Amino acid sequence: MSATYPLFVKRDLDGFFGLFIDNLVQLLLVVALCGALCGMSGDDAYLIFGRILPGAAVSLLIGNLFYAWQAHRVARRENRSDVCALPYGINTPSLLVYVFFVIAPVYRNTGNAELAWQMGLVACLGSGLIELCGSFVAESIRKHTPRAALLSTLAGIAIGFISMTFALQIWQNPILAMLPMGIILVTYFSNIRFPLGLPGGLMAVAAGTLIAWGLPALGLGDWLGHPMTTEAVRNAWADHGLRLPVFCGGEIVSAFREHPKEILGYLSVIVPMGLFNVIGSLQNIESAEAGGDRFATGPSLAVNGIGTIAAAMFGSCFPTTIYIGHPGWKGMGARAGYSSLNGLVITALAFSGTIALVANVIPIEAGIAIVLWIGVVITAQAYQATPGEHAPAVAVGLFPAIAAWGATVMAGAFLVSGGDTMQTVLEGNLKAEVNGFLIHGMNLLSSGYIFTCMILAAISACLIDRRFFHAGAWSLAGAALTLVGLMHAYQVAGNGVGFYFVFSDAPAPGAGLGFHGFRISVGYLLAAMVFIAFGLYRRGRSDVELASGH
Repeated sequence: MSATYPLFVKRDLDGFFGLFIDNLVQLLLVVALCGALCGMSGDDAYLIFGRILPGAAVSLLIGNLFYAWQAHRVARRENRSDVCALPYGINTPSLLVYVFFVIAPVYRNTGNAELAWQMGLVACLGSGLIELCGSFVAESIRKHTPRAALLSTLAGIAIGFISMTFALQIWQNPILAMLPMGIILVTYFSNIRFPLGLPGGLMAVAAGTLIAWGLPALGLGDWLGHPMTTEAVRNAWADHGLRLPVFCGGEIVSAFREHPKEILGYLSVIVPMGLFNVIGSLQNIESAEAGGDRFATGPSLAVNGIGTIAAAMFGSCFPTTIYIGHPGWKGMGARAGYSSLNGLVITALAFSGTIALVANVIPIEAGIAIVLWIGVVITAQAYQATPGEHAPAVAVGLFPAIAAWGATVMAGAFLVSGGDTMQTVLEGNLKAEVNGFLIHGMNLLSSGYIFTCMILAAISACLIDRRFFHAGAWSLAGAALTLVGLMHAYQVAGNGVGFYFVFSDAPAPGAGLGFHGFRISVGYLLAAMVFIAFGLYRRGRSDVELASGH
């Protein structure tokens, strides 16, 4: 290891708390969704606590330790002490899509939670293989893509799925969450250190935890949104115990042998999500380079795929990914220690069965301000790290990601309303609105939004630079991706919305609705013709002549 790059620095604690809270939220989401929707409760709860969580810990340990080691290598090679490791964790979109469109449907159709789990393993394995294969071509894609196209997607995700989501939680429970937020903002916006060099993240989590337990002790527990209770802690402690990972290759082989047709049917979910993860990780690597840390694209993506494959082989149904937020962790002063510490702590909690215990001792609100700050930094970077003239391209690229966040909120509202489902509403009227927002239009724009953000921003950046043929090529790419269903195509079953791949069979009558974006594909094609025509028109003319119309 580099003599000037220690294994751990104080500011790694700040990075650890932010990354740990994010990963903890994902694991608690796994427990809630798999237990409620996939039959993994009661006698089948062992599938969550004895298979999925230990398997997820294996994948997190592999990735976190690799990215920490990678940071040490970069620091030694470049003789620097400020290299920040790539953040890594469970992929949230894949988690939700695999639950709603693979695992839960299998359980609904068969009533067999173990079979549903096995099909989830197959989906996770497929995603990992796609990510691994994608590592061999990703660098070429990155070289030919404007930085604005790669970073604007992350900014859109940061605004909606990170900053806005956590901001709502903070203002919903202000007594508990706003003091930690104030500590985080003072620490990182004002760049002021606490006495004795105590990390701001640690102080924020400690303050939130003190409020969560102190107010009930003073008889003011009703001031909190959900007071912490000793009974919940005792119950969580009673469920702890050694739960080591189990190799599940046999279960995967059995699923391939006994259910090949069903697996082929789920390729319409697996393939888009695998590609989705490749592009998302690629964008995060570009974000790290914009923040000053250049990591080799191929190995970074390869280990991302290997981690997902390991997750499946040891029982987890959920892919892992290079996380959004590197510039935020780097801005905190985190280096490599935060990554390795996160992997080790998550592994210890999963193997000891104490994840629920930690969630009942430390309130989530105590740490979410850290993740909120990460989202703010990512959004700022999209503008700061791109050429100034490309700022409009960054803005254009925000829209699909914001639509995706809105669509997620809308789907959740349908789910809890207890009234008509989204499917029922769309069956009655494709032009149906929710407070002025077109449901069908929002779903079309949000489907495959990582691709859409990148393509729209790339087209805009190329047009700003008057590279008309390049803009035409990006528009043709949009037409092709839309045609096969990777963009602007979706299926809805009840209130669940997911990809609708062109090579999949149409949903069975009464089972759901599927919408392909053929007309949108034609629109991209027409736009490409316009761009190419202007490219031909530009030949032999100066920029002054083009601007004047002569």
